Amino acid sequence: MIPYGRQDITQADIDAVSDVLRSDFLTQGPQVPAFEAAICAATGAAHAVAVNSATSALHIACLALDLGPGDTLWTSPNTFVATANVGHLCGASVDFVDIDADTFNMCPKALEAKLEAAKRDGTLPKIIAPVHMCGQSCDMAAIGALATQYGVKVIEDASHAIGGRYGDRAVGACEHSDICVFSFHPVKIVTTAEGGAATTNDPALAARMERLRSHGITRDPALMTHEPDGAWYYQQIELGLNYRMTELQAALGVAQMQRLGAFVARRNDLADRYDALLADLPLQRPGRLPGVLSSFHLYVIRVAAARRRAVFDHLRDQGVLANVHYIPVHTQPYWQEHGFGPGDFPASEAYYAQAISIPLYAGLSEADQDFVTATLAEALK
Repeated sequence: MIPYGRQDITQADIDAVSDVLRSDFLTQGPQVPAFEAAICAATGAAHAVAVNSATSALHIACLALDLGPGDTLWTSPNTFVATANVGHLCGASVDFVDIDADTFNMCPKALEAKLEAAKRDGTLPKIIAPVHMCGQSCDMAAIGALATQYGVKVIEDASHAIGGRYGDRAVGACEHSDICVFSFHPVKIVTTAEGGAATTNDPALAARMERLRSHGITRDPALMTHEPDGAWYYQQIELGLNYRMTELQAALGVAQMQRLGAFVARRNDLADRYDALLADLPLQRPGRLPGVLSSFHLYVIRVAAARRRAVFDHLRDQGVLANVHYIPVHTQPYWQEHGFGPGDFPASEAYYAQAISIPLYAGLSEADQDFVTATLAEALK
């Protein structure tokens, strides 16, 4: 079986986790700050806040930006449901901006048109959450400029994209956003088993997200209502959650981050090889935005909608565990109950009807890649 994604675990990773198991701290020890420092070093962001999932990171990012009842979050329909769900978890409304058909990312032209209409109607969103689909950054200069023009905050959902670059900056540098969120699920570029992080250059946002991940509690006397009762003292100053990352996860993350560059380089080599191998087949290969280095979490091909199911089933039958990313959020039953439906975002729906994610991960061998390509060619005959 050849999965669409797979973690890469070495003895060094295992040793790092084993060392934590023998240490004094399984949680709230030195590994989480070390992992956060590694993320800052890789992205160029001033601050990183590690949590137990990217969903948690998105949630505290929205809370830190005061998203709540009466506010609206806009995101892409072409994402995992978590990007939209966090808006409702904050009590806000959610709406979507359709994608660019070539890159699968939020379309800046569609965003501009929607912002213009929202300004006229007095319904501007509080937050825009563009999604870096498959590991390729959205056109963040264009999105960031529009956000500044209309007074909107930006959270980059870069769950797929650690190790990628936009221009001469790493994804996560927050050059055009307030906060950027990463995922460390096993099929992502680097893994902490489960886990996520939020980066920012704003120290106040970083401090608030740190509190929100740990029940809204502080030990900083400057934030308390009175002098501490003693060295043990803490105060809950706002409503937070238990979104902390364990030392075990963080230790694995520290070890994995040492190979981030190698992982991204290998994924790009494999993507380039797919581009060449698939050039003569009746399918569409993923488009690439100029000046952007994708981390290639996914390699998504598009085939004729009428043939997608048969092609997918043939791949699976031959042991190629392809997948589909993603079913447009607005077509899900929960979101249809909130006023959305088929036809609302046609570019995302057209993409979904044709998309297949074929195997791509750092440990994929060229022999297995050749088998995937040959099996795909058979399916398309």
